[in-house]
Amino acid sequence: MRLSRNWVVVAGVAALASGGPAAYFQEYKSGVVWPEPAVVAPGATAADPPGDAIVLFDGKEESKAMWKEAGGWEIQNGIGIIKNRNGLNTKQAFGDCQVHVEFATPEKVSGSGQGRGNSGVYLMGKYEVQILDSWVNNTYFDGQCAAIYKQHPPMVNVCRKPGEWQTYDILFEAPHFAADGKVLKPGYVTVLQNGVCVQNHFELQGGTYYDQPAHYDAKGHPAKLPLYLQYHGNPVKFRNIWIREMKPIEGKKPEKK
Repeated sequence: MRLSRNWVVVAGVAALASGGPAAYFQEYKSGVVWPEPAVVAPGATAADPPGDAIVLFDGKEESKAMWKEAGGWEIQNGIGIIKNRNGLNTKQAFGDCQVHVEFATPEKVSGSGQGRGNSGVYLMGKYEVQILDSWVNNTYFDGQCAAIYKQHPPMVNVCRKPGEWQTYDILFEAPHFAADGKVLKPGYVTVLQNGVCVQNHFELQGGTYYDQPAHYDAKGHPAKLPLYLQYHGNPVKFRNIWIREMKPIEGKKPEKK
């Protein structure tokens, strides 16, 4: 007797429900002993800091203490503007990390190209994710908002209008160096702007420079360095900046017999 395809599917589902396939298939187990993942309370929203995050700026005077140039923040109504011409560096150093930054370029448009709403988030003080007012604003593509500066444009332009709040969620894998400065593993950056992936595990070619090609430091650099926010002469607003260190979970592999 020839069975219809639908009957075979139903019979297969019935076999699964009755545990039938267990007689034919043995479950694969890797044997790797994994530690239990730590429990971390998520934020009330995706933008709120999770339980293991370090809050770098929350609009309160106390958060100035997280920065080397504490006086470089001008805070009004929970919003910060960078006033230090040399930018701001965190006191704490970071390697692999997740960074959340909320920013708004000036509502009143002034200037054009790189002179309009310019700032930047520098991972390890060396690798810039550009901040710029890129709403109907022509400039070179690897220098527009969400670009890895002078290395890679964003895959799409998802900028909001001037004055509107925007978000960066950045995943960063720090580069690794040998003792002699040789690059053992390059850095990688993933960026979500306003919830949209605009950089997908981009391999850094080195530091992001204005006046020279990208390159890594000849002598390498420490495994952890401060986060840096750039001052570029424009009153870009900031709020709700937090960071969390990312540490891989490692299991114990079974010994080979």
